Amino acid sequence: MLEYAFIFIFVLITALGGFYFNLLSLSGSLAAFIIGNAVGLGLGLQGLLVLGFFFASSSIWSKYKRNQKAEVENIHEKGSRRDWRQVAANGGIAGLASILYFAFPSQLLLMAFLISLASANSDTWASEIGSLSKKQPISIRSFKPIETGTSGAVSLLGTFAALAGASSIAFLSIFLFKITLLKAIFISVLGFTGNLIDSVLGAYLQAKYKCIVCGTEVEKLKHCGEMTSLAEGKRFADNDFVNFLSGLVSAALGMLLYILLG
Repeated sequence: MLEYAFIFIFVLITALGGFYFNLLSLSGSLAAFIIGNAVGLGLGLQGLLVLGFFFASSSIWSKYKRNQKAEVENIHEKGSRRDWRQVAANGGIAGLASILYFAFPSQLLLMAFLISLASANSDTWASEIGSLSKKQPISIRSFKPIETGTSGAVSLLGTFAALAGASSIAFLSIFLFKITLLKAIFISVLGFTGNLIDSVLGAYLQAKYKCIVCGTEVEKLKHCGEMTSLAEGKRFADNDFVNFLSGLVSAALGMLLYILLG
């Protein structure tokens, strides 16, 4: 009981800190509080440390060389301050896996938790670090150079960042959950796969809009003071939807392979 009281206070302070330092909006802070408590309930301090590493490292990379990312942020609907949808998209699967683990403890659900965060971390590092690449990224749809920050764009720097992001979660888990090296590699591979799924969904499903004033292709509903026009993709598939779906698919795929491989 004392441990859960400590976890509650720790999560509360962390969520309020995220709001105070402009890393989270008010709704994002509330979502982080809910997900943090879910993780703490199911997987204790170890789970919170993995979750905290993801949010902390993601926030650091989003702030790193932010001036150089001004053009990229002009494309996206949201900035580096996360709202509840962004928090839920990246941490919701981990929170759900933790609640299920609390009710039905198993290595399978632990794997789902770790893979979902490895996928989210892989995608975030790829986006934040990859946008700093000096070379123009390539579209996985046309294999031609594309504007930096466009969903479905890949670069060599972003790919290495994605691998590092997934691996950092996996190898941190060795120390916190005492998993084997083989399981850590499994988590790294599935986490990186989640990033690839995100890129494919971003290229083929995610909504992209065109500014009716300047003609720029963006992911915003409004640009240059006017409503944008849907150019391709599905209107319901914004970046948060794609992030959530890629995390869900990678976790589900990981669970399936974990069962099949025994």
